[in-house]
Amino acid sequence: MQFVVTAIDFTDAEALQRRMANRDAHLAGARKLIALGRFISGGAILDDQGRMVGSTLHLDFPDRQTLELTLQHDPYVAGKVWEHIDIRQAKLLPL
Repeated sequence: MQFVVTAIDFTDAEALQRRMANRDAHLAGARKLIALGRFISGGAILDDQGRMVGSTLHLDFPDRQTLELTLQHDPYVAGKVWEHIDIRQAKLLPL
């Protein structure tokens, strides 16, 4: 099943600092998902000034429960980077 995940960052004064502190670990996790064939595409959501304020992910998982379990272990969740996470099943165009 394909999913689109939209994650919006916390907006407190330290939010960007937490994002940057957890970024390398988050990207390492994304590379693992790529190797497993789970990560289709994704990246940062930017505000009008070009600052990172969230993330969007296109993922392929056998079911939503497995996806949610995986997201619970993402450094952006544990590191309090993402405040709101929206998960929707999707049907993406083939590459």
